[in-house]
Amino acid sequence: MLAGLLDRSHLVAFRDIPVEVNRHGAMAGLQDAAIFLVDIRQEVLREMTGLGADAKQGVPAEYAVEGTLAGRAFQYGRLVQGHPDDQGRSVWWTPLIKGTERLGVLRVSSADDRPEARKSSELLASMTALVLIARRGSSDAYPRLLRTQKMKIVAELEWELMPPRTYADSDVVVSGLMEPAYEVGGDAFDYAVADDEVHLAVFDSMGHDTAAGVAANIAVATYRNQRRKDVGLVETGAVIERVLLDQFDGEQYVTGVLATLNTRTGVLTWINRGHPAPIIIRGKRWSTGLECPPAHPMGTDLGLEAAVCREQLEPGDRIVLYTDGIAETRNHEGREFGLERFTDFLIRHHTDQLPAPETLRRLIRSILDHHGGKLTDDATVLLAEWIGAESGRRPELLAGLPQAGTARRTDADASRPPRG
Repeated sequence: MLAGLLDRSHLVAFRDIPVEVNRHGAMAGLQDAAIFLVDIRQEVLREMTGLGADAKQGVPAEYAVEGTLAGRAFQYGRLVQGHPDDQGRSVWWTPLIKGTERLGVLRVSSADDRPEARKSSELLASMTALVLIARRGSSDAYPRLLRTQKMKIVAELEWELMPPRTYADSDVVVSGLMEPAYEVGGDAFDYAVADDEVHLAVFDSMGHDTAAGVAANIAVATYRNQRRKDVGLVETGAVIERVLLDQFDGEQYVTGVLATLNTRTGVLTWINRGHPAPIIIRGKRWSTGLECPPAHPMGTDLGLEAAVCREQLEPGDRIVLYTDGIAETRNHEGREFGLERFTDFLIRHHTDQLPAPETLRRLIRSILDHHGGKLTDDATVLLAEWIGAESGRRPELLAGLPQAGTARRTDADASRPPRG
C-alpha cells in the first residue's frame, strides 16, 4: 500500500490524489477512503472531491470541527471510531498530519476491526498527508477548498509568506494563528529552527491596508535575511528599520518582538520594538509579562536604543508573542477581550494539556465570539513551548500528533448531523 502510493505520488495530479488513496488503501483492506481538508479558519472539514458518499446533490460534504466525530479526530490528533456504514463495516476518522501541521482527516471503512487494520489507516493517513503537501504548492484547487469566503489581496500576500502554522521536535512546539483570516492586513509571525536555537518573531504594521501588508512582508523578509547571516537581534531590528525608511520614508512603521530560544539551556533572549511584551505561561496557574525596555517602532527613526533582555525558562514553559488586536480591540458594546481573559484562557487550556495548535484554534474562536464573529483589527498570536530534557513531556502529545487507541463517540456526537 505505502510503496505503491509513494511511487505514484511523484507524478500524480492533485485532482487524482483521492483516487490513488482509495485504490492503494484497498490493498490493505481499507475501503471508501475519503479526504476531508480543514478550512483556513479551522471551522469545517470539507471533502476534497465533493463526490463521496456524503455529498448531496453535487454539494461537497462538510463536517463541523466542533461537535462531530471527524472534528474530534482533527482536534485531538487521534483515530476516532465512527458509526458502522450501511454494510456494517467499521468506520474510522484519522487525522491528516504532515510533521505537525494539521491538514484535515481521512475517513476509511474496513471489515477488519483488528489493531493491525487501524494501524494501516494511520499509515495511509500519514502517506496521504505527505502527498498532499508535495502537490499543494502548485495547485489552486487546494487553497480554493480551504476557503469559505473571498480573500482580500493583502491577506493573500500575508498567508503566502507565513510559515506552517505548527512545528514540533523533541525540544520545542511552535504554533501560530492570524485573524481575520480573509482580511488580515498588517500582522505577521515567523519562526525557524537552527541547531539549538529557535527564532521567533511577531510583527504589527500600522494600518490595515495594502501598504500595511507590504510593510509586514518587508519586515519578515528582512528578518529572515539577517538571521540567516547570523546577525544579532539588535542589528536585525536596525536593518528592518533602515529598509522600511528607504521604502516608505517614515510614512509606515512596524512594531515587533524578535526573540531567540536556546533549546539546550532554556534561555530566552529578545528585544522589543514598540510592541506588547511577551507572556510566559508556567505551571497550572501562573503567568507573567516579561519586562524589557522597548525601543521605538521600526520605521519611525526616533533613535531609541534597543535593549537585549533574557529570561531563564523552566521545562514546560509556554512563551506567547501576540499583537494588540488580541487583547485591546473592543466589541460593539465597547468591551475589550482583555489581557487578563487572554492569559486566563491560555492557563486553563495549558492545564488541560491540549495540543498547542488546538489551544490557539479555541482561543481564536473565543475572541471571534466576543466580537460577534468579526474583528476590527488584526489579531495574531505565536506560542512556543520549551519541552526541556527533564520535563518528561511528550512532544507528539503537545503538538497533537496521532496517538494509539480509539476515542469513543458520545451520544452528543451521534446526535449532530454533518453540515452541508
